[in-house]
Amino acid sequence: MNSSLSLNVSIVRPEYFFIAGLTGVPYSHYYYIFLFCTYIIAVIGNCTVLFIIAFDRSLHSPKYIGVFNLALADFGETNALIPNMMRTFLFESQYISYNACLANMFFVFFFSTMQCSTLVVLAYDRFVAICLPLRYNTIVTNTVMSLICSAIWAFNGFNVGTAVLLINRLSFCKSNVVPSYFCDHGPVYKLACNDRSINAVLAVFNICLYLIAPLILIVLSYLGIFLALSKITTWEGRLKALKTCVSHLLLVTSLFLPIICIYLIASTTYLSPNSRIISASLAYATPPMLNPIIYVLNTAEIKLLIKKVFKNRSVPS
Repeated sequence: MNSSLSLNVSIVRPEYFFIAGLTGVPYSHYYYIFLFCTYIIAVIGNCTVLFIIAFDRSLHSPKYIGVFNLALADFGETNALIPNMMRTFLFESQYISYNACLANMFFVFFFSTMQCSTLVVLAYDRFVAICLPLRYNTIVTNTVMSLICSAIWAFNGFNVGTAVLLINRLSFCKSNVVPSYFCDHGPVYKLACNDRSINAVLAVFNICLYLIAPLILIVLSYLGIFLALSKITTWEGRLKALKTCVSHLLLVTSLFLPIICIYLIASTTYLSPNSRIISASLAYATPPMLNPIIYVLNTAEIKLLIKKVFKNRSVPS
């Protein structure tokens, strides 16, 4: 243990943390291989969406700036989480240095917060498009959407960075075993043996900021959307407008529903460490894999572009 003195208080920092992962589960390496398969699909899918939106000028619109932002966050989150898990558990390298642990914590949570925030931005886009269709092109422009996304990146980076930096004020004098599958903020700060109240408050604040608040905003936006749809006289018109929201609703469900279920179960009943690790890792790993599939299957512009690419390749030169 390497110790240093700060403000006359001994701050003890471990040279390494030990990531516990699944314990006592036979053939657990098969589960990590499954996560690696989801990683490959997520990387290919999100790279496809990123390249399509970047190089097709017809998709340079506010909605697809939001989709591009989400695909970038998915790509970053899955790369921050799963490759490190492969190295840790498949190659039995469960020790991670103190600084590397904090870096891993930052990037996983930074990109995860970007996923939640971007879904709120996409909900705002759908709300304006359906509730204020005549003013959509003046309210939601490429410049406005780019500024919103840039502000979110900056704010989330500062907020997550603050939470990670506050780990440095903690003294780890009891244990360095992290009962999780990565350098998770909660399990790490709970290992401290000095005052960790600020870290606990910030953890609750971030849960409210990135889980509860986004859900409330998304629900309110869809209440407004359903109210606007009720004023459309024909069912065909309602279904046509609602169809533009299907992809977003599926994305919200795939991201928030598993996380909410985990928090509810953990707060009402006892959840074993292995069960928590499996459920949490699936909740983190599957949305980046599903998001590009959902958008490709439910977005006519992207499907049409992919069909054109394959049609051009199949035509002999």
